[in-house]
Amino acid sequence: MEFPNVAVEAMAYALPSEIVSSEELEDRLLPLYERLNLPKGRLELMTGIRERRFWPVDFLPSRASAEAGNSLLAQGFAPPDEIDLLVHAAVCRDRLEPATASYVHKLMGLGPRTQILDVSNACLGFLNGLLLAGGLIESGQIKRAVIVAGENGRPLVERTIEILNERELDRQAIKPFFANLTIGAAAVAWSLVHRDAVGDRKVPCLGQGVVETDTSHNHLCEGDTAGDSLEMQTDSEELLHAGISVSGRAWEQFSKITGWTPDTPDLIATHQVGRAHTKSVFEAIGLNPEKNFSTFETLGNCGSVSLPITYAMAHESGRAEHGKPALLFGIGSGLSCIIHSITN
Repeated sequence: MEFPNVAVEAMAYALPSEIVSSEELEDRLLPLYERLNLPKGRLELMTGIRERRFWPVDFLPSRASAEAGNSLLAQGFAPPDEIDLLVHAAVCRDRLEPATASYVHKLMGLGPRTQILDVSNACLGFLNGLLLAGGLIESGQIKRAVIVAGENGRPLVERTIEILNERELDRQAIKPFFANLTIGAAAVAWSLVHRDAVGDRKVPCLGQGVVETDTSHNHLCEGDTAGDSLEMQTDSEELLHAGISVSGRAWEQFSKITGWTPDTPDLIATHQVGRAHTKSVFEAIGLNPEKNFSTFETLGNCGSVSLPITYAMAHESGRAEHGKPALLFGIGSGLSCIIHSITN
């Protein structure tokens, strides 16, 4: 995959105002902790996540995505009726039908010529949407696309706390539910456009990328509706091993195509799972952890929002120096890995 003519025209994000610490979650799990004699502090210790943010349980993904999308439009790069494509690329959706993108389109006040669709691929959805839109821009079929994602992990976390406190689970049986407690909430929006449209503005530009997929691991993280609630179970240890394997093969492809070495990127933005996952993947490939920009400590795992909001925050903080190469490195359950270069 190569996109020599695609620029990231603008980026924006939205965060819930409510902050929930890992300690607060553990306080609510007191019945479980007392029954199994578990030490408090293990959640932050094992993941590195101090806190995460939540919208109310009934806060729809479309509202989250539109909040980020409207912040994007407020930057004034283009009027709403000049958006050719809107992609909603979150794990969370309002309902099965219609597309959540239809609600976001209405909330953002976009025009009648805007094509709308949802893209779903676990935590890689935003990157998939980015690449699909980039291909349409590169081919000349569209001029401008907006990719949005809004995730609200609160319903899953609330249901997980209920399960852990009410079911008679032993230490082994609680493990598949542990990853749920790392989930947070946030929204993000990017605008993609042909490079000619940005003129002399200093904006990030997409480069080259690869994908590596191994669906023999698609059972390691599975989530679904259970009545009126959500449930998800993850074999975190096996998923980590599988992720390292598939990302290693992806890096081999990427380095062969681009000539990049682990020292090439000035900035690295990954999907934000937690401290152990990041450390293991970086060590396996040989990437320099000092080049990593992380947000999991205060945002937790925000699904498809995690990687793009991390890159957006890196720009906002001044960490992404113009003209320097950066790496977008995403892994999603299923299992797929996308590695793509971007010039800050």
